[in-house]
Amino acid sequence: MSLADLPRPPHQEDLLRQHLSRFLGVTDTAALDAVCERLRWLDLAGGEPLIRQGEAGDALFMLVSGRLRAYIDEPDGGPRRMVREIARGEVVGEMSLFTGAPRSATVVALRDSVLVALDRADFHELLPLRPEVTLALTRQVIQRLQTERGSTLIDSPVAMALVPVTAGVDSAGLAAALAAALPAGGRVAVLDRARVEALLGPGSLDSQASGGVEGARRRVAMLLDEVESTHDYVLLVGDDTASDWTGLCLRHADEILLLADADAPPQLHVSERRFLLDRAGRGEAAEILVLLHPADRPMPRGTAAWLARRPVSGHLHVRPALARDIARLARFQSRQAVGLVLAGGGARGFAHLGVLRALQERGIEVDCVGGTSIGAVMATLAATDQPFEQVDRVARPAFATNPTGDFTLLPFVSLIKGRRLRRVVGEAVQCAVGEGAGIEDLWKPFFCVATNYSQASELVLERGPLLQAILASIAIPGALPPVLRDGELLCDGGTFNNFPVDVMRRQRGVGRVIGVDLSADPPRRIDLDEMPDGWALLRDRLRPRKRRRFRLPSLPTLLINATILYSQSRQKQARTLTDLYFNPPLKRVGMLDWSRYDEVVQLGYEHACALLDGSAGGPAPTAAASAAPAVSTAAPRSPATMAATARR
Repeated sequence: MSLADLPRPPHQEDLLRQHLSRFLGVTDTAALDAVCERLRWLDLAGGEPLIRQGEAGDALFMLVSGRLRAYIDEPDGGPRRMVREIARGEVVGEMSLFTGAPRSATVVALRDSVLVALDRADFHELLPLRPEVTLALTRQVIQRLQTERGSTLIDSPVAMALVPVTAGVDSAGLAAALAAALPAGGRVAVLDRARVEALLGPGSLDSQASGGVEGARRRVAMLLDEVESTHDYVLLVGDDTASDWTGLCLRHADEILLLADADAPPQLHVSERRFLLDRAGRGEAAEILVLLHPADRPMPRGTAAWLARRPVSGHLHVRPALARDIARLARFQSRQAVGLVLAGGGARGFAHLGVLRALQERGIEVDCVGGTSIGAVMATLAATDQPFEQVDRVARPAFATNPTGDFTLLPFVSLIKGRRLRRVVGEAVQCAVGEGAGIEDLWKPFFCVATNYSQASELVLERGPLLQAILASIAIPGALPPVLRDGELLCDGGTFNNFPVDVMRRQRGVGRVIGVDLSADPPRRIDLDEMPDGWALLRDRLRPRKRRRFRLPSLPTLLINATILYSQSRQKQARTLTDLYFNPPLKRVGMLDWSRYDEVVQLGYEHACALLDGSAGGPAPTAAASAAPAVSTAAPRSPATMAATARR
């Protein structure tokens, strides 16, 4: 007898009816009975495919419990692309029944999952009998068509496994702290071995004492289904050994948090080897490394060694004794993390620090940072999780001298030598983070955007040497020498993406995005019939500034602005992806005005204060502001509403 043939527990039947009622928009018992009579149950193990791209569609499916993930195979043979996750209560596969076309995606069980299927014959028999089914599926198709070209859809995980991978980790204490920090009003259940055995009986997790592995798995699966049906989040706390219970936690998790003492050796734990690396039919649940640090640690170190040994989807640094770190972890897990994106713009980038100061003063936490060019430099400082005063003490002396003033006499590759800029940025990074730091060693997740000149493509840098990544992101083509990395030339990311809000939207857990754009008004019209020659320009430059005839940009300014023309064409689209948008008034600030540090920081600060406090047209902050969706492509919300939401 297969699992699908076994009697279903009452809570699964109830859960199915709840999902159907919500999906169909009806509560009529007769209508629900008519649908349920035509459904068949289906159990999928983690990693098992439900449907495959290109095969004929003969059924639609509703997920009762568990989680699915949809992939699309690229036509050029490239790696498959994940397009969405399917959470409980959602329907998948309906398009093929309507159109008769082959399956458009491959859908795989992210973890052990329970579904119901409606076959083609029953589907067509049901449609004329129950119009509400037709309406519900039509709504589903319309919604799918509206969102299929949008960003990847990933809902917050329901079941999360917290599994120690080093000795001495207080997983129970971390689970309790995380449960308390998850969104207010969310129902959270914490299940460890002791709690589950108390509910199921002593020895129920021992496969030898409970009728074999499948019997134990089924009992735990039914219990977790029941718990999930009444909770928004379920935290499964594994043992610090490779026990059967630890394996069950990993098998039933939407997402896996690997808890490690950052001071321990980074080798693989026995649980990782047994359940995550060596098992057949590996599940699809994302693995996140959570490195635990003492509260007084200045900066993390050696993160790359941990990541090199395990195929994790991401990592977080957490100081369990600090409430703000636990709150950050909770925001990432509930898909409400706040991302800060800082645009490129030369000396105008000092305004980023003013915005950062205004956000900190209002208690708006930033969880993930990214930027391009000077935005990458300032994003690095923001990722150190230091107060503005400390950030200012690093940035002010670093830019006390003109970092782009060392022009070269032999401009074979660039007009500027770049040595001074390398020294300025290197000293700032060393002061803020320490020598030899990697991108992975920042307290907050960080990325910067560069251009791969050798491949003619945008390059998002999320791992590797931090200083090298920043220097690549700010290497303006023609103005500054490119950076060599693995035999390829890298230069300023502003060529492709000067305001990388779209990259931030793809970061795991980020649900709200704050963007600081530095684009000024378009250049004013030049009232000349033709360009003057070099001698005329030289004579004009010798005149006092107010008497000059030719208001033309200098060569360095022209080169810098030319590199971001394509990025500027994407500005409108980037702005629609932000929840809170800043564009400080920097019309009279040049990209090479490095001597105006205090003035530009103040301009950014005053602009941010005006928007956040509502004096620039927005309403005053209210505590009732609602959370943004996990993926938003709507126009930016009011600054005050965003501010109130981000403070929660």
